[in-house]
Amino acid sequence: MNIDNIEAFVYINHYGSFNKAADVLFLSQPTVTVRIQSLERELNCQLFERVGKQITLTDRGRQFLPYAQQILETYQKGRQRILSQSAMPEELRIGSTVSVSNYLMAPILVHLTKRFPHITFNLTTGPTQVLVDKLKVKEIDLAFVRKMVNPAVNAYCFLDDPINLYVYADHPLAKAGRSSIRSISNETLVFFECGSLDWERIHRVFDSMEHPPKIKFAVDNSETAKKLILSKAGIAFLPATCAEKEVKEGKLVRVEIAETADVSLQTYIISTDSSHSNVIEALLELKTDWYE
Repeated sequence: MNIDNIEAFVYINHYGSFNKAADVLFLSQPTVTVRIQSLERELNCQLFERVGKQITLTDRGRQFLPYAQQILETYQKGRQRILSQSAMPEELRIGSTVSVSNYLMAPILVHLTKRFPHITFNLTTGPTQVLVDKLKVKEIDLAFVRKMVNPAVNAYCFLDDPINLYVYADHPLAKAGRSSIRSISNETLVFFECGSLDWERIHRVFDSMEHPPKIKFAVDNSETAKKLILSKAGIAFLPATCAEKEVKEGKLVRVEIAETADVSLQTYIISTDSSHSNVIEALLELKTDWYE
């Protein structure tokens, strides 16, 4: 059975006219007629009948229509998939912030490898602005970065990672699991600073306190922050993804603070054009609640 004949049948039914279907398919009206006649010979039945100036389906045509539509849709999807994969590069250069590289990149790459087994992946880790600059000069193809506004790039929200207070297992706040910001005013704080505006919101909460907590350690690496907590040197606000492993092991405990409940660290996928739209689409399918 010829797919062109099925296509002509579906289009004629949709537009209600041989002429209109021919225009849309960029064919002559006699060519469309020949295709329908060929299909009718294959099926050994008449598919259309003319009622006045109107073209309508026969009973057999109505019976065949849903199957023809399904065949055409399946063919078009398969063709699009083959064409899109043939246009994919052999190598994909991905940029990533340190935290995404440490805690999310492994499952991301596993997912991409399953979807695009013919592609090899090259990962570059760096701060958001460095990655944006590399993207602009096409040293990388796409990047995972912190929330940003830049008209030169296309941005897609990938992960909204809540920031919570984390304490060591036998800390007095661990048992309750929730508290208010006032309860940490006398605590020694490890502050993991990653340059995001969301972290500034926590600073503003501290500024509003009569007795803000003492920031004893200011670090730019989440692993250092976690080790200080585990050493009982202090407590810290951290993104959920970076503390997931230690929480599951019972080494760290998440404490919900009402005043910072809506603060999160947002990760975006950025690109400069649509040449890797298939990859971005696959990544957005993976978008999930990593910290559950």
